[in-house]
Amino acid sequence: MGGPAEDQPLAGDGARTRSQDAREADRLRDLRLVERALAGDLDAFNHLVVLYQDYLHAVATRLIGDWEAADDAVQEAFFSAYRNLRSFRGDVFRAWLTRIAVNAATDVLRARQRRPSQPYPELDDDSWEPPAGESADPEREAVRRAQARVLSNALAQLTEGQRTSIVLFDVEGFDYPEIAAMTGVSLGTVKSRIHRGRLAMRDLLGDAVELFRS
Repeated sequence: MGGPAEDQPLAGDGARTRSQDAREADRLRDLRLVERALAGDLDAFNHLVVLYQDYLHAVATRLIGDWEAADDAVQEAFFSAYRNLRSFRGDVFRAWLTRIAVNAATDVLRARQRRPSQPYPELDDDSWEPPAGESADPEREAVRRAQARVLSNALAQLTEGQRTSIVLFDVEGFDYPEIAAMTGVSLGTVKSRIHRGRLAMRDLLGDAVELFRS
């Protein structure tokens, strides 16, 4: 976890390695759906909901630390997006929607007035996961789950700003300017939050960092 000059995604590498063509295709698809929704096509907006509901729920869960509370945040995010769809100025719908979801999750988190308990509650409930294949390695799976628990506990102890910036950067693959726009802070603040958050994560992980060494 180095400084800003060394920042690379800790997780969600796929989000940063997606081809530019795929990103552009998604952007254009979303713009077409938004245009249809603005023309009164409710099915088009419902299609956007289907496309992004799981993604938003994952973001909200990591920020709030509670699976069910994330449902409320996501629902409010989509309501807000629909009400304010005409304010979307046609660039990247995913980033615009993520900003709304981050705000909704922050509101829920502040209303709860307590520290997040488990940013990955699904780790304690296997019912949501598909059955493991016959070739699944039980030992490797146990290590993966232990890694996620350690990371989630450390993430829960970061400040709200650090946690949000790290989730958006390391997990969801947004860049500094996008995160600055989403969170309403300067580029320097985003870089500082990620840097300080990573330093805090390193200290919080302590000896558990050995879990991540190959």
